[in-house]
Amino acid sequence: MEQVTTSELAYPAIGRLKAFTRPAAIFARQSPIGVVAGLFLVAVVIVAIAAPLVAPFGPIDANFLKLTQPPDAENLLGTDPLGRDVLSRIIFGARTTLIVAFAAVFLGTTAGALFGLVSASLGGKFDLGTQRVMDVLQAFPDLTLVLLLAAALGPGLSTVIIAIAATKIPFGGRVIRAVALQIREMDYVTAAKAVGASEIRIMRLHIAPQCVASFLVLATTHLGVAIIIEAALGYLGVGVPSPTPTWGNMLAMQSNTLIPAWWLVIFPGAAISLVVLAFSLFGDSLRDFLDPRLRGRL
Repeated sequence: MEQVTTSELAYPAIGRLKAFTRPAAIFARQSPIGVVAGLFLVAVVIVAIAAPLVAPFGPIDANFLKLTQPPDAENLLGTDPLGRDVLSRIIFGARTTLIVAFAAVFLGTTAGALFGLVSASLGGKFDLGTQRVMDVLQAFPDLTLVLLLAAALGPGLSTVIIAIAATKIPFGGRVIRAVALQIREMDYVTAAKAVGASEIRIMRLHIAPQCVASFLVLATTHLGVAIIIEAALGYLGVGVPSPTPTWGNMLAMQSNTLIPAWWLVIFPGAAISLVVLAFSLFGDSLRDFLDPRLRGRL
C-alpha cells in the first residue's frame, strides 16, 4: 500500500501531479515504443497547430516558374504541378487530416459506445433492435459506405467527418456492449440491483466508468483507420475539395499530371504511413497497459 507523504497532504496539487505522473512513468517503463509513438504524435499535432509559423510557404502560394520541380534548397520536398511547395502543403494538410480524424472518431466512436452501453443496460427489444441496426451498418465495407454518404451529402469537410463517423458507430457499439455485458455480471452490480439502484444509476456509476479504458483503446485504434479512409477519399476526389490541402488529395495530384514526379507520392505517402503506424503502436501499447491480465508481464 502506497504511503501518503506530508507534502501531499499539505499541498493537494502535488498529490494530483503524482497521481498522474506515476501511471505515466509505469507506462514509459513498460512500453518505450508506445512512448516514442506518443511523442511523435504530439509533435505532429504541435506542428499542425503551428502550421502558419512552421511552414516555409503558404499552402496555396503558387510559383509558376517552378512547376513540378524536384526537391532543392528552396523547396525541400519539391513542388506540385501548380508550383506549390509540397512541404508546406504536407504541414497544412496535417491540420486538415487530424481535424477530420479526431472529429470523426469522437463522433462515431462516442455515439457507438453510448448505443452499446444503453443497449447492454436496457436489453430486451431495445437491445435486439439496436444490434440489427449495427448489422446493417457493418454489412457495408467502410469505404463503400463512406463513398455512398459522401455522394449523397456532397463534398465538404463536414461531409467527410460525418461519413467517416458513420463507419465507426457499429464497431464502437459492439465492443462497448460486450464490455458492458461482462461488467453487468459482476458481484458489485448485482449488489447495486439488490439494494434497489435504478438501471440509469447502475449504468452511470458502475458500468460506464469501467468501459473508459476500452473506449480509449478503441478510439486510438480508429484514428489511424480514419486517416486512411480520409486519404482514400481525397485520392478518389470525393474528400475535402481543393485547394484545401489534405494528404489524400496530394497523392491524387500525381495521377492528374503527365510528368512523373516521385516526390508527389513518396512524401505524402510517408506522412500517412508514419502517423498511422504511430497511432497503431500507441493504441497497442495503451491496450496492453490497461489490461490487468498483462500487468507485470510486459
